[in-house]
Amino acid sequence: MTKIQPPVQTEGAIQLEPHQILLRPLVTEKGVHRASRNNQYAFQVHRDATKLDVKRAVEELFHVKVEKVRTQNRKGKIRRYRYRSGRTNDWKKAIVALHEDHRIDFF
Repeated sequence: MTKIQPPVQTEGAIQLEPHQILLRPLVTEKGVHRASRNNQYAFQVHRDATKLDVKRAVEELFHVKVEKVRTQNRKGKIRRYRYRSGRTNDWKKAIVALHEDHRIDFF
């Protein structure tokens, strides 16, 4: 059996703590449906976090077994305030699929 080595961190890379990686859960109608049917949960995560960082953070904070992590970089939207036009920040979304025996209860 070969042992899988963790990825090597470069000198310039920052190390994030699990509570810094997961910013907030995304509790939406679609997310609740996904959680009940497919055992998948969505989180807003730090923009510099990798899939392995997200997996490690979810397993450490919620004590569950993660099978797969998918990430999306979401673009900010254009918003108006009075006579000025602005833009919301870009953000990163992670959809985490858990092992069938595990669940996360947000409520």
